[in-house]
Amino acid sequence: MAESTLKQTLKQKIEAFRPRIQKLNKEFGDVVIDKVNIGQAIGGARDVRCLVTDISYLDPQEGIRFRGKTIPETFAALPKVPGKEQPFVEGFFYFLLTGEIPTIDQTMEVVADWKARAAVPQYVFDVLRAMPRDSHPMAMFSTALLAMQRESKFAKRYSTGQMKKTDMWDPMYEDSMDILARLPVIAAYIYRMKYKGDTFIPADPKLDWGGNFAHMMGIADPYDDVARMYFILHSDHESGNVSAHTTHLVASALSDAYLSLSAGLNGLAGPLHGLANQEVLGWIKQTMKKLNNQVPTKEQLKQFLWDTLNAGQVIPGYGHAVLRKTDPRFTAQNEFSKKHLPNDPLFQLVNMIYEVAPGVLTEHGKTKNPWPNVDAHSGVIQVHYGVTEEDFYTVLFGVGRALGVLANITWDRGLTFAIERPKSVTTEMLEKWAKEGGRKV
Repeated sequence: MAESTLKQTLKQKIEAFRPRIQKLNKEFGDVVIDKVNIGQAIGGARDVRCLVTDISYLDPQEGIRFRGKTIPETFAALPKVPGKEQPFVEGFFYFLLTGEIPTIDQTMEVVADWKARAAVPQYVFDVLRAMPRDSHPMAMFSTALLAMQRESKFAKRYSTGQMKKTDMWDPMYEDSMDILARLPVIAAYIYRMKYKGDTFIPADPKLDWGGNFAHMMGIADPYDDVARMYFILHSDHESGNVSAHTTHLVASALSDAYLSLSAGLNGLAGPLHGLANQEVLGWIKQTMKKLNNQVPTKEQLKQFLWDTLNAGQVIPGYGHAVLRKTDPRFTAQNEFSKKHLPNDPLFQLVNMIYEVAPGVLTEHGKTKNPWPNVDAHSGVIQVHYGVTEEDFYTVLFGVGRALGVLANITWDRGLTFAIERPKSVTTEMLEKWAKEGGRKV
């Protein structure tokens, strides 16, 4: 079987990129790029610059940049699905891997490739059906991926003992393509099994990846465009967040893509990571209830937000560790909602909070960033189109996040990055350095 355009392009990119990494490591490996203080050591290595990725970068002013492009630039450049507003997710993955905007022909080649790989082994469904039906959908999602690990082409090739380090990206790429082709099928199966009476909708061979997911979920258009937009927006966020870092960390041990992504999904399931949009939605619903289930006036909302802050509570969905302006992922969803669900009461409340909350938070003075992040919006759109099962939201997040983390670990293998192994220190050592006013180097 001839190599696809995507794989050929990726191979050329990796081989051309390797000398840059080798030169930096060999000639400039001792150059200091950061310092670490006690607060960072105790505080989860926050802001310590020690990971490398060229897939995405979180700019404090522009938000996430995919391969150097802002979110508006990315959406404008990518080939659109005919008759739809949003781009092909397949073309976006081509872009993540290569840094090049694909042509429509190159995009359709990935569309066809994923369709050819999309058959999920029956034993995966058998494993899912053997789990208790009240299992969390994220546990099901991660388990399905682990069960499918026996399909790993990387594991099979590694077991032969004949694979060179510089060739390891190839089976990692193959595993990643297989996984991505199957994730929408698995996610939709879990949704229909748990929440829709164990009824299933087969894939439509005429549809693209995002469109097919919406079809298998059983949700009418324009939810197909919601899926495309959602998966792209949630795909990658540098390497330091829990799901991306965990996937990278596990893969650095030469674990295959199935094991690595499953670990990353388990991290994504944590309340401090992927659960945020669910928690924001819960707060918005509670707010609407407290306001007599009516969209309030701006003055009523302003007073409610002040009461919330004065009670020692936060306004969920506002603030960000890095960003210092409105999250462009929020803006993209907000523009979609203004066009497609302008009269939805929950959206109207979200939009009004956006108009009022930054001023209140600025006056309050205890937040570095008074602007909304992606989680302030995403749940409301899902509810509007009937996905009211909030426990499923992390699965949706996981499908999208797989695009970025699998692109990253494919490049990690292409550049032969080392196993990740930070050095630990003891509390006693920290106390000693604190007393001395800093470690003597």
